[in-house]
Amino acid sequence: MPREISFIGFGSNVGDRQELCDRAIALMNLLPLSQVTGVSSYYETEPVDPEGRLGGHWFYNGIVRLETSLSPQRLLAILQETERGLGRNEINRQGPRTMDFDLLLFGQHQIDQPGLTVPHPRLHKRRFVMEPLVELDPAYIHPALHRSMHELLEALDDPNQVTKLSIKPGSTYPARPTCSVPTASE
Repeated sequence: MPREISFIGFGSNVGDRQELCDRAIALMNLLPLSQVTGVSSYYETEPVDPEGRLGGHWFYNGIVRLETSLSPQRLLAILQETERGLGRNEINRQGPRTMDFDLLLFGQHQIDQPGLTVPHPRLHKRRFVMEPLVELDPAYIHPALHRSMHELLEALDDPNQVTKLSIKPGSTYPARPTCSVPTASE
């Protein structure tokens, strides 16, 4: 598969939120056939939770830009396994979470399969997604709406509070080289 630019949202509202988000970034730096090419700032965000299932703790959220040769299905499977490894409660997936990953965009692909919808159907309606997306790539065009991330943020009507933090993302774990397939000479 050719390399695609994807955007992955991550967030935590349980435990040491910064530590968990730093771990998530470190683990994304180790994804096979992939390279992290950008990380947004951290944003502290009010839970978007009309049913009250997420609890009262606010999230740390951010977005990683990733160039990958993984298929979107394989990438999602790895992200879900990583969530479990970081303590995600599988029994109560809609409740508070140590880590939540969302595959927001995958190149200009539009995918609608059981368990995988790309672009994420609500990304353009959520300030906690749009602000870090615009930070990373304001000119990126939404594949279905045909508008830039900047234009979508400008048109957004989301009253939920989002505060950019001055914490350096991933500072707990320095970046390491990504995993790669060994060449014949190795």
